[in-house]
Amino acid sequence: METVSAFLFNGLEPTVGIFLAVMSFVSSFITVALGIGGGGLLLAVMANLVPPLALIPVHGAIQFGSNFFRAAILIRHTYWKPFAAFALGTVIGVVLGGSVVVNLPPALVQIGVGLFVIWSVLARPPKWLASWPWLTGLISSFLSMFFGATGLFVANFTKSLHLPRQRHVATHAVFMTLQHVAKTIAFGALGFAFAPWAGFMLMMIACGFLGTVAGRLLLERMSDHNFKRALNIVLILISLRLIWNGLSSYF
Repeated sequence: METVSAFLFNGLEPTVGIFLAVMSFVSSFITVALGIGGGGLLLAVMANLVPPLALIPVHGAIQFGSNFFRAAILIRHTYWKPFAAFALGTVIGVVLGGSVVVNLPPALVQIGVGLFVIWSVLARPPKWLASWPWLTGLISSFLSMFFGATGLFVANFTKSLHLPRQRHVATHAVFMTLQHVAKTIAFGALGFAFAPWAGFMLMMIACGFLGTVAGRLLLERMSDHNFKRALNIVLILISLRLIWNGLSSYF
C-alpha cells in the first residue's frame, strides 16, 4: 500500500493527491465544455499544494496528456491551416524561454497577459492574431516556460479565427498539445526529473480524460451563441484573477 501511495502521490498526502485528481477531472470538463479555463484553474490549485520547483514542468506534462486526449476525441473538427506556422513559433518560443537565465517577474507576466486578454475580449481581437500564428505560438510558448498556463492567450488566437464551438475546442487542443509537449521536452533537457512524478501525472491525465469525455457531452448540446458568451465570461474572470494576483505581489 505504501509503495502504491508513493508511486501515485510522490510525497503528497493521499487526500491532497485525490483532491488534485478530482480537480483534473473538473478542469478538463471545463475546458471542453467552455473552450478554455481548465488549465489555469488546475495551475492555481496545484500552486498551493505542489512544490514550487515541480509546479510548471509537472503541470505542463499533465496538460499535454489532457490536451492530447481532447485533441484525439475531436480531431476531425480541427482547423489545420495555421498549424505549421504556429508550430514553428512554438519551437522558437520554447527554445528562447529555456535559454533565458534570469526569470521574468511572474507578477508582470500575470498582469500583462490578463490585460491583453481582457482587451481582446471587450474589443475586436487584433488582426495579427489571425494573420501571424507563428508570433502567437512564439509569445505564448515563451511565456509558458515561466508562467505555465497560457491557454487563454492561445484561445484568443483561436477565437479570432471565428470557428464554430467544436472546431474551436479541437483546434485549441491541438495547439496546446504541441505547446505542452515541446515544453515538457525542454524541461527534461534542462534537467527536471519527471520519473518520481510519473504515477501522479498518469493519475491526473486519466482523470482529465474522464473529464474530457463528460465535457464533450455538454459541448454537443450547447449552441454557438451560448458557447461564445460563456467563453468570453470565463476569459474575463481568469484574466481578472491573473491581474489581481500580479498586483498582490507588489502590495
